[in-house]
Amino acid sequence: MSALKRLEGRVALVTGASHGIGRAVAKRFAAEGAEVIALGRNVGALEELDDEVRAEGGKLVLLPMDLTMYEKIDAMGASLFERFGKLDIVVGNAGLLGELAPVGHIDTQVFENTYATNVTANFRLIRSVDKLLRLSDAGRAIFVTSNASAKGRAFWGLYASTKAALESLVLSYAQEVEETPLRVNLINPGRIRTKMRAEAYPGEDPETLPTAESITDVFVDLAARDCTRHAEIVDAY
Repeated sequence: MSALKRLEGRVALVTGASHGIGRAVAKRFAAEGAEVIALGRNVGALEELDDEVRAEGGKLVLLPMDLTMYEKIDAMGASLFERFGKLDIVVGNAGLLGELAPVGHIDTQVFENTYATNVTANFRLIRSVDKLLRLSDAGRAIFVTSNASAKGRAFWGLYASTKAALESLVLSYAQEVEETPLRVNLINPGRIRTKMRAEAYPGEDPETLPTAESITDVFVDLAARDCTRHAEIVDAY
């Protein structure tokens, strides 16, 4: 881990910070000097993260919230402006696997819930924090995708299509802000030891997979002031 504190003085919002990649990124950003707003559904897990970050001298603000509570997401931008006056970094990480099933057999409620979290919530997030990111001298927006979006794969239609939709949404947003200091990218984390991965591959030995902590370098690189990458899908592996 860098001792340079590359995110010193920056304000960063990380969604899905209760566990997995979001948790690892929130902790790493705090270690790099950022004041991190950790958004997640699991209050107990967020409090444990807070204890760890503060024990290491970091700064964390807990924001227990379900991203599908859209009215709260819509109001979040104004609340963050009142407290911080800007937002330097947003990491849209929260997501659901949904279910692996033939397209014709996917439960309609699961379908709607998965799109609500993986696509609509990120749209509402962008809508809520766009002006805040533009107030930063070097705004950075990073969203987590998957290589599942790259091609059709049996039984992965639900999750893969949400990630394909997210990629189109984010890359369009990137083109719209191209003439500003705001840089917008997506990260494909690859095979990582997470709860979602275990749901998708229950017979897989998690010890054979890289940890979420092992890919945080790429998040820091894309969040840093000196990042020039834009409108890219960046592989973390």
